[in-house]
Amino acid sequence: MRIAITGSVATDHLMTFPGLFNDSLMADQLHNVSLSFLVDDLQIRRGGVAANICFGMGVLGGNPLLVAAVGNDFLDYRAWLQEHGVDCQHVHISTKAHTARFMCTTDQEQNQIASFYPGAMSESADINLAKISHEVGGIDLALIGADDPSAMIAHTNSCRDLGIKFIADPSQQLPRLDGAQTISIIDGADFLFNNEYEANLIEQRTGWTSNEVLAHVGVRVTTLGKNGVQITSRDGLNIHVPVAQEKSIKDPTGVGDAFRAGFITGLDWGLGLERCAQVGSLLATYVIETIGTQEFTLDDQDFVRRLGVAYGQEAAMEVQPHLGSLISR
Repeated sequence: MRIAITGSVATDHLMTFPGLFNDSLMADQLHNVSLSFLVDDLQIRRGGVAANICFGMGVLGGNPLLVAAVGNDFLDYRAWLQEHGVDCQHVHISTKAHTARFMCTTDQEQNQIASFYPGAMSESADINLAKISHEVGGIDLALIGADDPSAMIAHTNSCRDLGIKFIADPSQQLPRLDGAQTISIIDGADFLFNNEYEANLIEQRTGWTSNEVLAHVGVRVTTLGKNGVQITSRDGLNIHVPVAQEKSIKDPTGVGDAFRAGFITGLDWGLGLERCAQVGSLLATYVIETIGTQEFTLDDQDFVRRLGVAYGQEAAMEVQPHLGSLISR
């Protein structure tokens, strides 16, 4: 399949707070918060949801099409992504703004406080997905990830107009979307990705119940953190996939993006939805074991072995033939 991933490309500034945010937050003063945290560490890493997903897919042997807006400072990042199998030929280069910045502090219970500067991402609405689809000979599946809201709506409408199957994944942009915008982004999606909090927010914004959401999308994939992932559908599908056991927890940033990368790659391989979620869950485990969203390393034997340990030998045997083109680092 020709798969396009739309959304943000950013540089991540990741910091570690040696305490707990809860110790500094007072319930009766949440309307008047003014806090500063002295952090232990600063890591500057490549990030952004679209780039993270593309990287994970590329490492698994795919050739995803990155559809995003970046600044002139993207040159080294482009080389990195291309080295790992990502097609960057249709990335929009801004002449006015830097590539977006994500700044995130994580405490000792893996709680996070983050902010995001959009930069060049504000020009994402200038990207013509229909033109790109024509130039690449057609797009079979597109993920509409967190991006400038006008771009998310435009890309979703392009998918509908062109008959491209699409995955709605508003994630971090949900707080900025009103009810009408939320509906415009998820209605008619073949897949809807959300975590538990986002699932409740989607229902609040749209006024739909969970069953009504399923009436508007094909399959809903809800990540549950340490409790795994739940897959439901309007056809009555209800599958729970537990997390794969991690060796250690170093940084949760980008775990959801890695899950999406593995899940979509599984779709590309023609796997069933449960198996797709297992591949995604294991890839997410590799990310949580490292600092940064694109710093993990893979080899096919280790991936198959860990998949077998987590989900059984049948899962390992089904996935193994697809890993011949896996990119090792």
